[in-house]
Amino acid sequence: MTKRKENHNELTPESFTGVKLTSPKHTAAGLPAVFSAVRHLMDEMDPVRATKVMFELNQKGGIDCPGCAWPDPSDHRSKLGEYCENGAKAIAEEATTKRLDPDFFQKNSLSQLAAQSDFWIGKRGRIIEPMLLEEGAEHYSPISWEEAFKIIGKELNQLPCPDDAIFYTSGRTSNEAAFMYQLFVRMFGTNNLPDCSNMCHESSGVALSETVGIGKGSVTLEDFDEAEVILVIGQNPGTNHPRMLNALKKAKQNGAKIITINPLPETGLIRFKDPQSIGDVLGEGTALTDLFLQVKINGDVALLKAILKLLCAKERENPGKVFDADFIHTKTEGFEAFISSIEAYDLAKLSKACGISTDQIHEAAEMLASTSKIIACWAMGLTQHKNGVGNIQEVVNLLLAKGSIGKPGAGTCPVRGHSNVQGDRTMGIWEKPKAAFLDKLEEVFDFKAPRNHGLDVVDCIKKMHEEKGKVFIGMGGNFLSATPDTTFTAQALRNCSLTVHVSTKLNRSHLVTGKRAIILPSLGRSDIDIQKSGKQFVTVENSMGIVHTSEGRLKPLARTLMSEPAIIAGIAKATLHPNPNIDWDKLKDNYDAIRDKIEMVIPGFEHYNERVREPNGFYLPNNAREGDFDVLGGRAKFSVNPVPDNALEKGEFIMTTVRTHDQFNTTIYGLNDRYRGVFNERRVILMNLQDIQNEGLSKGDVVDLINEHNGVKRIAPRFLVIPYDVPSQCTVTYFPETNVLVPIDSVADKSNTPTSKLVKIRLQKIAI
Repeated sequence: MTKRKENHNELTPESFTGVKLTSPKHTAAGLPAVFSAVRHLMDEMDPVRATKVMFELNQKGGIDCPGCAWPDPSDHRSKLGEYCENGAKAIAEEATTKRLDPDFFQKNSLSQLAAQSDFWIGKRGRIIEPMLLEEGAEHYSPISWEEAFKIIGKELNQLPCPDDAIFYTSGRTSNEAAFMYQLFVRMFGTNNLPDCSNMCHESSGVALSETVGIGKGSVTLEDFDEAEVILVIGQNPGTNHPRMLNALKKAKQNGAKIITINPLPETGLIRFKDPQSIGDVLGEGTALTDLFLQVKINGDVALLKAILKLLCAKERENPGKVFDADFIHTKTEGFEAFISSIEAYDLAKLSKACGISTDQIHEAAEMLASTSKIIACWAMGLTQHKNGVGNIQEVVNLLLAKGSIGKPGAGTCPVRGHSNVQGDRTMGIWEKPKAAFLDKLEEVFDFKAPRNHGLDVVDCIKKMHEEKGKVFIGMGGNFLSATPDTTFTAQALRNCSLTVHVSTKLNRSHLVTGKRAIILPSLGRSDIDIQKSGKQFVTVENSMGIVHTSEGRLKPLARTLMSEPAIIAGIAKATLHPNPNIDWDKLKDNYDAIRDKIEMVIPGFEHYNERVREPNGFYLPNNAREGDFDVLGGRAKFSVNPVPDNALEKGEFIMTTVRTHDQFNTTIYGLNDRYRGVFNERRVILMNLQDIQNEGLSKGDVVDLINEHNGVKRIAPRFLVIPYDVPSQCTVTYFPETNVLVPIDSVADKSNTPTSKLVKIRLQKIAI
């Protein structure tokens, strides 16, 4: 047996790939997006297969896109293509005909694979057989499903305590798989169910639950048709949720104004060419943003308070014309304390703190003053800060003051980044389950559910690092690349006795492992799923709370692939004692049986199997959408949130991490960031030109990025300096390459979300 070698450069290879720069684009989508989508599809499959899968993508009864969670239109869906460029890239990655057979793993050692880039690793193809990495081995070897389940069950049952196991979930997992997974985990005896929500919208969930009583957004897609002002804050829909641009275009055509708040000018919010509109493609497209507020990184609370201060002044001049007095009086509490706190701030100081001129702040206040049909959309630009919860609660303050929740054309819109991350939480994937949910599980399945709260992502990493978390099982995702403090997390995973990943393709988490490691290859969304009772479909929940179906259309690449429900059933049977109230085989043989159990446990899923077969699915209950705050004692809550102090020492910068246009979460589709004009390179740092000159640097210089949070020195080596339109003392890099700089102990208050959008760094120029 070849022994495994320790490789300290295995986390993010540091070689440059040949940067090419152009001016940033001013128009998103159009024909370049079409050409890009076609190229990615043809790189992965033949034209017949590509045509078949794309005509079924996001259609009623078809395949739900494995990318973002933006909702599908309930009325007309284009038969030509109800998807975006990055949706096409996502489905191309999953539906590829490239295969990773056992010979590949025999020819490529762990250290050889780890030396490759994430882009190279991801392009190798679909894993088709279960693979085992024995202790000390350098190569994965094939293993039978039965033997894999046996090893997992034995390792779990040998643990001194169920809480020594960690069960992670990515946002791609279906409702059916998520429900089975959490049921198995709780029957095993733990609530250690961290998920990707812990790293993205956990701050949204906490903030919204405290203020409006539900940790989800309150708007529907149809609300965008009626909105008069749309705030897009800390979000880049042109890359991360491109189909949202269609909703913004339609809103603009209906007369809406769009205010964009972001440190970067993002192409998708400047101008949009709808690829399905001949007029757009041949013409100039649709200008989207009416007012761009280029806020400093984490200057959002200061900006929102400044706008609210001006709205307060307007309300004093015209009582009842700016704020919704009736809504505030009958539906909210805490308004007086909130207003008192706003009045105490100085406008000039708020302007300096956010980096926005008082003239632009006045312009924003004027746009918001005369309407209550306001939608606020946001993403990671607000959530991944120490004050992430406060950021969102300040947005809610604005909406509550305007009476802009619980009415058509208005409300909260946290835009989720993965196709079923919201559904996973609804199904019980949560380390802090509510007592009522556990009560129903116990009633339906007759077992004693664990009541102690489990570990979220950050806390489970710490536990593994302390060698107390001994078995890690990941249901999808790329845990190592998605998480903060990469070196720390890598050591945490190495401390496990066994790491298991349910995956479709190879990723870096398969290369940094426990003493033993197993890869369990699953079917993807696009794969036909045939079980004992026949062809199956799964269900998902989108960003706006609609539950609908997804059914694969492509023949799987190998008979050895298993569905996620079947994999969970196999692990459960190998681990748990028999329970007469749950037949794991029955559940995996017919997904209707899973949905029947979901209906018995989770409110809002009455007649689940019947309603989900309707072409558009069904909405889940949403108290905030209805303007009902009984869960909070009848009233929504204003809050008082401090303006964060982001003071920097000489030579310090704030770094925020973003995706490129050729990327979805940790999946790298290519090496280009077309809209920002950065090609064939990911190891770059975008900086304000004056800052570059002040540091004695020049365009193209190579620097190490250094973070020294709490006395621990973290280094991301070898990044190219690129001048870009960013506020002074603010810098931008791509993740996962700079996740190594995000400290494990720098997290958002209340939500424990890693602060990936605000990392203090220094630069050190190096010779090349």
